[in-house]
Amino acid sequence: MAAPTDRKPVVIADDVHVEYRVLATGKRATAADSARKILQRSRKTRTVHALKGVSFTAYENDSIGVIGSNGSGKSTLMRAIVGLTPTSQGSIYAASRPSMLGVGAALIKDLSGERNVILGGLALGLTLEEIHEKYDEIVEFAGLRKFIELPMRTYSSGMTARLKFAIATARQHEILIVDEALAVGDKTFRDRSEAKIREIRDNAGTVFLVSHSMRSIADTCNRVLWINQGDLMMDGPTDEVIAAYEAS
Repeated sequence: MAAPTDRKPVVIADDVHVEYRVLATGKRATAADSARKILQRSRKTRTVHALKGVSFTAYENDSIGVIGSNGSGKSTLMRAIVGLTPTSQGSIYAASRPSMLGVGAALIKDLSGERNVILGGLALGLTLEEIHEKYDEIVEFAGLRKFIELPMRTYSSGMTARLKFAIATARQHEILIVDEALAVGDKTFRDRSEAKIREIRDNAGTVFLVSHSMRSIADTCNRVLWINQGDLMMDGPTDEVIAAYEAS
């Protein structure tokens, strides 16, 4: 994609490869196989080349969709950008620390949604005063006013995901990665979520949105990366890349 001259680059991926080794038996175990045979076969490994020389530059105010079939390497690329997955070759440079949507590690299921809003806000670096200022906005955004005093273990997976999204986007991010979070909730919540992503982008943030919903990508992103079996197939304007992807 042509480099804009009036915007600052915030993420650069330079010939990024990710390889990892997995155990592979080579054949399915049967009832007749002994435990020793199964263990001997499980010692065999094979190398998975999850990303194969991916290069791109993301700029401030970019909202970048990341598309591709399951297992194409989308989430691996996002985890590499955040630093959770090391590169085997190549480098990733970021102007600030990228944030992956979700504060799951900070949320405790036995505590109420209200207490988890406080914990999640603290995990994001907000002060208690800032959390109290944003509390009503977070609860209303998640649509959990009637349930916020209940333990989170009583929440459905969709309710939990909505609360995570509301907490994580309560502060401005310079680089935010959203992986399939818009797949939860009804149309009203998806519309609010997409508007929040555009707000982050418009405030000089950069957003990566991983999704199988071409509608969400088209409504939210100005640019798309298409990943297929670890290769970057296309990087360009949203309409052009979606059309090529769907034609394939």
